[in-house]
Amino acid sequence: MCEVFAGQDPDRYACTTRRLRLNGQSTSIRLENAFWKTLDDIAARDGVSTPVFISTLHSEVLERRGEPSNFTSLLRCACLKFMEFSRAEPAHIFAAE
Repeated sequence: MCEVFAGQDPDRYACTTRRLRLNGQSTSIRLENAFWKTLDDIAARDGVSTPVFISTLHSEVLERRGEPSNFTSLLRCACLKFMEFSRAEPAHIFAAE
């Protein structure tokens, strides 16, 4: 029943820590490699680096809701949202206006 999940490459769920700047502050973010891959894909689609995408997302969240209580969880959920939209909507939904 769970072979597709249990049989996946362990590297997908291994964690990697990346250092970057959020609003001028140096920080580290630790995520599973599958999420880093998705964030890299989102950034490439937008024509920016992954740190630029993450920093922009962080700034926009600060503007809308204030400091997120768990930014890494927000990043994981952003990846899920991206995958949901990718399955359901045409590619133009992500185009910059």
